[in-house]
Amino acid sequence: MSPRPDVSEERKQQILEAAIAVFARLGFHASRMDDIATQAGLSKGALYLYYKNKDALIVALLKYFFTQEMKHLRAFVEANRDEAVAEQLLLLTRQFSATMQSMIDLMPISFEFYALAGRDGEIRQFLQEYFQEYRRDLARLIERGIERGEFQPVDAQATAVTIAALYEGLALLHFVDMQAFQWAAQAETSIQLLLAGLRPIPLHK
Repeated sequence: MSPRPDVSEERKQQILEAAIAVFARLGFHASRMDDIATQAGLSKGALYLYYKNKDALIVALLKYFFTQEMKHLRAFVEANRDEAVAEQLLLLTRQFSATMQSMIDLMPISFEFYALAGRDGEIRQFLQEYFQEYRRDLARLIERGIERGEFQPVDAQATAVTIAALYEGLALLHFVDMQAFQWAAQAETSIQLLLAGLRPIPLHK
């Protein structure tokens, strides 16, 4: 008899997709594990074999989203595209905006994740490592712009921190007051302002 295939990863993905649907429909706090089990077509007992509570589901969901976002950024940077680096940063901002829009119903969950990080060292370490990698790859783009003569010889790491803070700060402001501004338009405007400061200062005769 052939060994039974391991379906645990497939089952976890099934549960996460069900959790996304339920959280988006009912909101995080109103959602119950029963709702997620029903959405996934599983018994509550089967659900608890994989995730013991909603906090565990949040951790799994956000780790998945952060990891996917990191893969997209890494692939973007490693492609060594032909466009000017300023244009690449604008393209990256538009890509991030599209991701934000697709996850708008799940934004409250992101902040639940940050709240968990405040009291869970493992989650906090995951976030630290994620943002370290994110800043490292952004810095590679800035360094590329400096090498090409497109940017002033600035501190690439500090500039990467500024860009990451801009994205995260706008996400927070948009979550708090979604009527205040259009996220995509404001993100592009903010990046344009930053790029204006990065461009070499022309020498006047």
